[in-house]
Amino acid sequence: MHEMALTASLVELIEIESQKQSFSRVLVVRLDIGALGGVDPEAIRFCFEASARRGILDSARLEIRIIPGKGWCVDCAKPVEVFDRFDACPECGGCNVRATGGDDIRIRDLEVE
Repeated sequence: MHEMALTASLVELIEIESQKQSFSRVLVVRLDIGALGGVDPEAIRFCFEASARRGILDSARLEIRIIPGKGWCVDCAKPVEVFDRFDACPECGGCNVRATGGDDIRIRDLEVE
């Protein structure tokens, strides 16, 4: 389960930022997860709840927004949004879509004290 490693890195990153920016408690963590990243949002939520039971993340709420993948349809020569690497083009129905983005995970923002 790579979601545990991702969540551990997320927690570590927030703890480092708390030292740099001098905040003592995190109330809300907002994540953007790309639809093409192969990350299970519910697994991230589960791992976060297990990891956030101590320190500055104790009782922090996690909000996750799924960001559509971006692709380029070779058949109709248009940029398109996709939610799976093997989705057909929503414009022409062709199956010649190349992923160009939407496979990342990022902290959108934090609410802190």
